[in-house]
Amino acid sequence: MKTSSSPWLTLILALTMSLLTACNGRQTEVTSPDGHIRLSFLQDDSLRMLYRVEVDGVPFILPSRLGFEERSGLNLSHDFHIEEVKHGTLDEHWSQPWGENKRHRNHYNEMAVALRDEAGTRLTLRFRLFDDGLGFRYECEAPGADSLLIVDELTEFRLAQEATSWSIPASFETYELLYRTLPLSQVETANTPITFRTSPFSSQSLTTMTSADAATEEVPKSDLSDDNHPLYASIHEAALTDYPEMTLVQTDSLAFRASLAPWPDGVKARFAEGVFKTSWRTVQITREAVGLINSSLILNLNEPCALDSTDWIRPMKYVGVWWGMHLGIESWVMGDRHGATTENAIKYIDFAERNGIEAVLFEGWNAGWENWGGSQLFDYTKPFADFDMEKIAQYAREKGVRLIGHHETGGNVVNYESQLDKSFAWYAQYGVHDVKTGYAGGLPNGHNHHGQYNVRHYRHVVETAAKYHTTINAHEPIKDTGIRRTWPNMMTREGARGMEWNAWSEGNPPEHHVLLPFTRLLGGPMDYTPGIFDILYERAKKSPDRKQWNMKDSKDCRINTTLAKQIALWVILYSPMQMASDCIENYEGHPAFQFFRDFEADCDASRALQGEPGEYVAIVRQAGEKFFLGAATNGEARTLQLPLDFLKPGVSYRATIYADASDADWVTRPLAYTITEQEVTSADTLSAYLAPGGGQAISFLPTEQ
Repeated sequence: MKTSSSPWLTLILALTMSLLTACNGRQTEVTSPDGHIRLSFLQDDSLRMLYRVEVDGVPFILPSRLGFEERSGLNLSHDFHIEEVKHGTLDEHWSQPWGENKRHRNHYNEMAVALRDEAGTRLTLRFRLFDDGLGFRYECEAPGADSLLIVDELTEFRLAQEATSWSIPASFETYELLYRTLPLSQVETANTPITFRTSPFSSQSLTTMTSADAATEEVPKSDLSDDNHPLYASIHEAALTDYPEMTLVQTDSLAFRASLAPWPDGVKARFAEGVFKTSWRTVQITREAVGLINSSLILNLNEPCALDSTDWIRPMKYVGVWWGMHLGIESWVMGDRHGATTENAIKYIDFAERNGIEAVLFEGWNAGWENWGGSQLFDYTKPFADFDMEKIAQYAREKGVRLIGHHETGGNVVNYESQLDKSFAWYAQYGVHDVKTGYAGGLPNGHNHHGQYNVRHYRHVVETAAKYHTTINAHEPIKDTGIRRTWPNMMTREGARGMEWNAWSEGNPPEHHVLLPFTRLLGGPMDYTPGIFDILYERAKKSPDRKQWNMKDSKDCRINTTLAKQIALWVILYSPMQMASDCIENYEGHPAFQFFRDFEADCDASRALQGEPGEYVAIVRQAGEKFFLGAATNGEARTLQLPLDFLKPGVSYRATIYADASDADWVTRPLAYTITEQEVTSADTLSAYLAPGGGQAISFLPTEQ
C-alpha cells in the first residue's frame, strides 16, 4: 500500500503518536507472523486500558477502551499498573475428525499483558495475532472476592474507516432476521458476526480527519492508486462457553461497544468465585472476501478436543419428516395429518436406504406437542401411540440407516434438563446417537436465549450428549463460536433464517444465501436444510390436507431461488449433517437428485474460490478423490470463470454439471435447468452461467483409467 506521500496519512499518524505520548509511554505491541497487522496496548493518564490496530501501517482500529464494570464496585477498568508483559509464538498443525477442513494451521504471535491495581486485583489481556486477524480475551483474578457480578463490558471497536457492512440487528432472543447492507456508520446495533468492507483509502475514510485546516487539503491522486485495496473484516467471538453473547451498539459514528445479553436482574455475567475468563473477541481481516471464509481463526482460538475418542462421530446426509409440517400438509401431533408415524418412518427409511442416504429425522414423535403454545412439558421418553419406536429402530438397523432423534423444548430448559440424562440414555438403547434440539419459545423466569444462563445450558447439553456418544444439531441455538473443536459432537446448528421461513412468510430473498457464507457461517456450520425441489409448492397445493392457516399467503409463499441454486446450496451452506429437506415424493425419479446421491457430507478440505458478500460465491469441497463445487448468485445473472486448479494434477474427472437453463429465472422460470457432462482436468477452466436467483452445482468424479 502506498502511504508515504499522503498529507492525510501524515496527519493521522501524527495524531496517533501524540496520543501515545500522552499515554506516558505505556505502550506494548505485537504483530502478526507476517508483520502486516500490528496491535498496540496502551494506557491513558487515568491508566485506563486501550488497544489499537494497524494494517500495513494504516490505522484500522483507533484507540479503543477495554475493561468492565462490576456491581459491588470492584475496579476492573482503570488505575491498573503493568506487572509483566509476555510474548510468545505458536506454529502448529492440528486435525479434527470432521469439518470444512480436517487439517488446520494454528500460527500466531501472542502478547499477554498482566496488570494489577492497588487492591490486588489482577487482569490479564491476552492478544493473539494471526496473518488473517486477531483475537483477545480477559482473564480476571480478584483475590478474596466470593463472587463477581459483571454489569457492563467496556470493550470498544473504534473503526478508522467508513465501510459497507452486512449484519442483522442485535437481539438477545433470535438470529432469525434478514441481513442488512448498510454503511457502517448507519449501523445502530448488530449481532455478530458483522462483516464489512472498507473503502479504498481516501480523504473521507479516516474518522480522525476533523480539523478545519486538514479538511481543506487535497489528497494526491497517487494515494488513490490500485495499491489501495479495500479490506474485508468481520467482528465476532470465539469459545463462548461461560459468558453471555456479545452484540455491538453504536456509540459514535464508527465506534461500537460490546453489549452483553443480561440475566433477569440486569447482571450481565456472574461467577461464583473471583476468577473468570471471557470468550475471545475476534476480528478477521483479509484482502479478499473469500479469505474470511477460508480462515481458521475462530477454530484456532478454541481449546483442543476434550473427548477421549471421536470415532463415533460421523458426518451424514439425511432426509426427514419435517418439511410437510411447515407446509401444513402434515402435523406434529397425532391425527389424520400426523407426520411421525410408524408407516411414514418405514417409508422414509426405505427411501434413505435406496438412495445411499445415511439417516432419517423424525419430528413430532413424542408426547407434549399436543399442548403447544403454553409452558411446554415434553416427555422425551414417551412416543405417541402411532410411533412404534422399537419397531422403527429395529427396521432402521436392518436397513443400515441411522435415526436422528428430536428434542424440542419450547424454551422450557428446566423441564429438559430434568430429563436430560434419562432422555439420551433412552435414545441410546434404541441405537439413536444423533439428536436435533429446539428452543422455539420463551425461556422461564425471565431469562433470554443468549444470556449466560442459557449459554451454560447449551454447553451442558453437549457435554451430557457426549457421555452417550451422541451428536447435537441445535436449533434456536446460541451462535456458533467454534466450540466444535473442543466438543466435536456439536455437529451443526441453525442460528439464522433457514428454509422453513419460505413455507409461511415472504421467505428468504436471493441475496440471503450469498450473504450467509460471509456472515453467519464464519462462526461455523449451519443446518439451513436446503434442497427443496417443489419450488412453487405445486404438489403441496394439490394435497387434500393443505392447511392455509400455515401459510402467510399461498401466492407469496415459495422458494426464492432456481432449482439449480437449491442443489448448489448443498455445497455452499456447509453442514456435516446435510439435509435433503423436501418431502421425499418430490425426489422420486427426479434426475437432479443424483447430485445428492453422489454428494459426500464428510469432506476433507474446502476452499472458497470467488465471491462478494450478498452478490455471489463459489465454493469447492473435496471428499477423498471426489470434488463438489457450488456457485450461486443474488437476483442478478452473472457468468463466472472457474479455473479447476483445485483438482489433482494428472487426473481426469467426469464433471456432471447441474446448471440453470439459459432462460431460467427465479421469478419466472425457476425450474428450468440442464444436466450436462464433460471430461476435465486441473488445467481446464469452466464458464458457469448463473441465472437471476440461480446457481450451479458440479460433481467431479475421477474417470476410470
